[in-house]
Amino acid sequence: MRLTQDQIHTIRKLVRQTAGETARVRLFGSRLDDGAKGGDVDLMLELPEPADNPALLAAQLSARISRAMSGRKVDVLISAPNLMRLPIHEIALQEGVLL
Repeated sequence: MRLTQDQIHTIRKLVRQTAGETARVRLFGSRLDDGAKGGDVDLMLELPEPADNPALLAAQLSARISRAMSGRKVDVLISAPNLMRLPIHEIALQEGVLL
């Protein structure tokens, strides 16, 4: 996994601040490959309750984490009971690592 412990701590903290204490976050995509270089940070935010405004939540979280990581591109996917599940959600669940 190509994230430092400080980056993981920061991501967890920002997720709690932005989405609440019950939210979980999972890293997936190219950042899991230790042999790769560069790449954005792909995160799936898992919410146990319906998301009121998922687009705004994803944008806020992406911007906050990006700023904390010196402008690194961050993509946020949201999984919540009221949102449609897409194949990318299954990939993130199967291949992703809970932070």
